[in-house]
Amino acid sequence: MREQLLELKAWIAPYAPGLGMLASLAGVLLAAFVLRYLVNRLLRRFFAGVSNRAASTEERRRVETVGRVMRHTSTVLIMVVAVLVMLNQLGLSIAPILGAAGVVGIAVGFGAQSLVKDMFAGFFLLIENQIRVGDVVEIAGKSGVVEQLSLRRTRLRSYDGSVHYISNGLITTVTNMSTEFAFAAVDIGVAYREDIERVFAVMRETAEALRRSPEFGPKIIDGLDIAGVEQWAESAVMIRARIRTQPLEQWSVRREYLKRLKAAFDRAGISIPFPHRTLMLETIAPGARASIDVGPRSGRATP
Repeated sequence: MREQLLELKAWIAPYAPGLGMLASLAGVLLAAFVLRYLVNRLLRRFFAGVSNRAASTEERRRVETVGRVMRHTSTVLIMVVAVLVMLNQLGLSIAPILGAAGVVGIAVGFGAQSLVKDMFAGFFLLIENQIRVGDVVEIAGKSGVVEQLSLRRTRLRSYDGSVHYISNGLITTVTNMSTEFAFAAVDIGVAYREDIERVFAVMRETAEALRRSPEFGPKIIDGLDIAGVEQWAESAVMIRARIRTQPLEQWSVRREYLKRLKAAFDRAGISIPFPHRTLMLETIAPGARASIDVGPRSGRATP
C-alpha cells in the first residue's frame, strides 16, 4: 500500500504546481459562491423583517424593491472581487490592473455616458420612491406593471402580456397609478329629458350598495363624489363622478359600478341615449316655384 502511494505521489509530482493552482482557483470560486449565498440570505432576511414592520403597502413594496437591488449589487461586487483574487493567484499583479482601470474608466466613461446616465437615473428612482416593483406606471410612452427594477433598466409588462425593457436614462416623466390611493372616474350619459337630480340619487344609491358589498367594500375608501354636469353632448347630458379606491383597484371598481348602474338605470326607467339624428322634411306647396342653384353655366341664357 505504501509503495502504491509513493508511486502515485511520484506520478502526480510533475503536475503538482498546476493542480495546486486549480485547487486554489476552485477554492476562491467556491468561497465566492458561498459568500454570495450567505450575503443574499442575510439581506433577504433583513429586508423581510423591515417589510413586515412597514406601516403601509407602498412602504412594503419600496423595501422589497430596494432589497432586490441590494442583492443584485452585492452579487456583482462579490464576483468582481473573486475575479481579482483569481488573477492574483495566477500570478498577475492586480495593482497595475487597478491603476489602469482608472484610465480605462475615464475613456469608457465618455463612450458609455448613456450607461452612466441610466445608473444615476435608476439610483434616484429608488431614493425618491418614484417606482416600485408591482406598481402600474406609464413611463417613456409605455404603461404596465413593473416586474423588475434595477439601476440600469426597468421592465414593464403591459395588459396584453407584452414586456417592455426601458433604460432608466430615458425616463423623464413617471405616471404612477398605484400610489396611496386612486380614483375610479366615470362619465355617465343620460337623455336630455331625464331629471338630473333623480339621476344623481340613483348614482349615489348604486355607489352605496357597491360599497356595502363584501367583495368590493374593502377596495373602496370613500363614497361617490359627483362633480356635476360635465358637458352637453350631441345626444346626451354627460355627468362626471368618481370613487376613491385602494391603489390598483380603480379599474375593477369602475367596471363593477358601471355594470350595476346600467341595471339600476333600467329599473328606474332612466334612458341611456345612443347617437341619433333627426331628419326634417319640408313640402313645397303646389304652384310654388323652387329655386335650384345649378352653378355657373356657359352660353346664352334663355328668357
